[in-house]
Amino acid sequence: MSNDNGKQPKRKAKSPHSVQGGSTQANRIAIMILEVLAGQRTPGNAAQTLGVTVPRYYQLETRAVNGLVAACEPRAKGKQASLKTRVSALERELARAQQEAARQQSLVRAAHRSLGLKAAPLPDKQPEKKSPGRRRRKPVVRALRAAKTLEHTSGNATVDEVQPSALKANVKDSSGEA
Repeated sequence: MSNDNGKQPKRKAKSPHSVQGGSTQANRIAIMILEVLAGQRTPGNAAQTLGVTVPRYYQLETRAVNGLVAACEPRAKGKQASLKTRVSALERELARAQQEAARQQSLVRAAHRSLGLKAAPLPDKQPEKKSPGRRRRKPVVRALRAAKTLEHTSGNATVDEVQPSALKANVKDSSGEA
């Protein structure tokens, strides 16, 4: 809000001795403790007025003085970040980083397409562990198997010594074509 002259209205300053009260019971206890500390009452008289024992009064007085000391600690300046605000800031940062990563991946794919390169395969997820049981057959290249078969059928001749025409005839025989 602004005044007619465009300036912010001045806030009414609290008096330096203003005390914000709590519940009625808390105010009564605070008054009694302050009166005892000021020397206007005895601890026994204050305990009787409050309806508590003297040891209980001393417990209340100790709590009050501890609270006074804690309130006198210097406060940190500025807005203090709580755990909730820190977590939400980290979540926003993570989302921003994920968006940037997706953008960079898109740019790489576009560059690959413009250069005529094959798209890189998407990384697969970690393969699941195989259950113990039958082992998978180790793949054998069919050409190597055929070469070994040919080597055995032609005797001790090596692959270099076999004529190409003999290879064709042997392949036709093994495939069942005549």
